[in-house]
Amino acid sequence: MGALRKFFGDRRGASAVEFSLVIVPLLLFIFGTIEFSRLLWTRQSMQSLSISAARCMGILQPACISGTNYNATNTTNYIIARASAFGVPLTSSDITLDNSTTCNGVPGFSKVTINYTFSSIAPKLITALTSSRVLTTSACFPNQV
Repeated sequence: MGALRKFFGDRRGASAVEFSLVIVPLLLFIFGTIEFSRLLWTRQSMQSLSISAARCMGILQPACISGTNYNATNTTNYIIARASAFGVPLTSSDITLDNSTTCNGVPGFSKVTINYTFSSIAPKLITALTSSRVLTTSACFPNQV
């Protein structure tokens, strides 16, 4: 009876048990915050890239033209290269370009739409992030004549 009382009265190792109970939710919270931040950063990067590409098309910057005319292939390559600099792999099928469209009821705009499938680096830890999220961004810029 004395040994049993001594065993239950011993407080050594209590911190290790408490730590083991707290560490799992803490790590899930930390990784969830990091992944959610990555998702927001990627979306903002894609939106910035959409704006930049629409502007490139609208004012005929050198990266988006061939000779003196708009070139869809050059523009697509420009977008893919800029996305790669952000660490986001895009393909030409992720990009939709229209250099003569209507935006908000006003004609004469260039429009870029980018679809990117975001996938988490920690899908096994955070089950809410197991399904891929398709991020869609678009931007319009008036064509300069």
